[in-house]
Amino acid sequence: MTPSHSAAPSFDALLQEVSQQAYPTATLYVVATPIGNAGDITLRAINALALADVVACEDTRNTGHLLSRYGLSKELLAAHEHNEREAAERIIGRLQAGQRVALVSDAGTPAVSDPGARIVDAVRAAGLRVSPLPGPSAAVAALSASGLLQDRFLFVGFLPAKAKQRETSLQHLASVQVTLVLYEAPHRIADTTAALLDVFGPQRQVVFARELTKLFEEIHRCPLGDAAAWLAADANRGKGEYVLLVDGAAEAVEEDEREAERILAILLEECSVKQAAALAARITGQKKNALYEQALAMKGGQ
Repeated sequence: MTPSHSAAPSFDALLQEVSQQAYPTATLYVVATPIGNAGDITLRAINALALADVVACEDTRNTGHLLSRYGLSKELLAAHEHNEREAAERIIGRLQAGQRVALVSDAGTPAVSDPGARIVDAVRAAGLRVSPLPGPSAAVAALSASGLLQDRFLFVGFLPAKAKQRETSLQHLASVQVTLVLYEAPHRIADTTAALLDVFGPQRQVVFARELTKLFEEIHRCPLGDAAAWLAADANRGKGEYVLLVDGAAEAVEEDEREAERILAILLEECSVKQAAALAARITGQKKNALYEQALAMKGGQ
């Protein structure tokens, strides 16, 4: 049975419900803000921002403009990567005075590849309360539209800017069997794509998610071997923030099975089936019973 529209709570009732939730004083509210589309703000985020005595933010101009879009005007406190330690001390003082402090970044969730982690750590170390208000996430948005089938992912964030350090980081990730989630700035997207190709090879799938939720949003999936040509095909692809998703390494099961078969074939020339299985298990680390069955089949086929 399909519920009627009249059975659903009205939007005004929902707003009232949100406003009646508890927002304790002396609390740091870590507030996720839109990654592009201002309509993606949550009702809880708006309410928390409205109740905050001060908003600690990465860029006071950007946050002031965002708040004005929701009809809010708040005292703003600069809290960016160059002053996090000092900002943390000021925020702790406000919290100890019983104020509510909202922490935001320019887009998305503070402390996730954005300033904020040192502030949260300092506030917790001071014995004060931290409350997260979840919301838009570029990483999760890109994953949801990628079609990549691995159900696990590793959030890498930004790679090192220097080529050698970037290559070293990627080498450590080359055999990881989960989807890799990277952030990249537009002026480094071509270099990072070239580095991915060098380390992961042309067959690995990559997803480019550019300008998510914005007017010129673009999501493209292709093998890494085709990625450079796709980037070069449109000058606009050198603009806008990117989320890159790289398919995880294939499981090494088939390769392990081939190696076990090769070892068994050699051992069976000199040993019994039982001995060959036992020795192969010691060499490969695979289960002896499975290797015994495999050896029997190989012996029977000779």
